[in-house]
Amino acid sequence: QVQLVESGGGLVQAGDSLRLSCAASGRTVSTYAMGWFRQGPGKDREFVASIRKVGGNTSYADSVKGRFTISRDNDKKTVYLQMNSLKPEDTAVYYCAAKNWDYLREYHYWGQGTQVTVSS
Repeated sequence: QVQLVESGGGLVQAGDSLRLSCAASGRTVSTYAMGWFRQGPGKDREFVASIRKVGGNTSYADSVKGRFTISRDNDKKTVYLQMNSLKPEDTAVYYCAAKNWDYLREYHYWGQGTQVTVSS
């Protein structure tokens, strides 16, 4: 089992950048397929980005493609979400998630979330 702890959220203005971190306890993050999700006010949780366990290929939601970058540092057991050109619609609680295998549909390990607020 892995425990995930997000950090790096905050209040920024439109156009600013933030980098979220997700620190994993136990095994290195390369042991898992990792993802970032978000839930805005009054909205359902939605996929943001993922990085595969095997090969490290990345995927992004269309709404963040070209602005956000997911990466991992295996030595630090940390996954990052670099967010550039932030927009007010990016305001949400951001969650880090992990699953044991790329082919699994569901993520079964979740962090507690970190709030990102983007003002216009």
